[in-house]
Amino acid sequence: MLDDVPRDPFADDPDDPAAALGGADDPEPLTTDERDEAMTDLADVEVFRSLLEPQGVLGLVLDCPECGEQHYFDWELLRGNLRQMIENGRPQVHEPAYQPNPTDYVSWEYARGYVDGVIDTEEHR
Repeated sequence: MLDDVPRDPFADDPDDPAAALGGADDPEPLTTDERDEAMTDLADVEVFRSLLEPQGVLGLVLDCPECGEQHYFDWELLRGNLRQMIENGRPQVHEPAYQPNPTDYVSWEYARGYVDGVIDTEEHR
């Protein structure tokens, strides 16, 4: 089990609002490709964090395909969600960031470009 993942705030709550979703307790297991992709994403997040956190970046902002809004994830939540996905086939329940400052977060594409730039700079020294 993941000891570093925050506990589900509705765990063991008979009034869990997710109970209405039915079958949510038995997610489909990830396919091999989905698991590999999640493992790659987890490795990327670790690299992003190691390079961007010292620059003051708190995490990533991701576009939500379901609601069309942007969601802000700090590094620990991203890491925990990916590890939970790999282990259990779905991300953990979490509280969204409360009034995040958008300037403290970057997109996945920005983070990828930043890492690529650092790698290119190192290779040309």
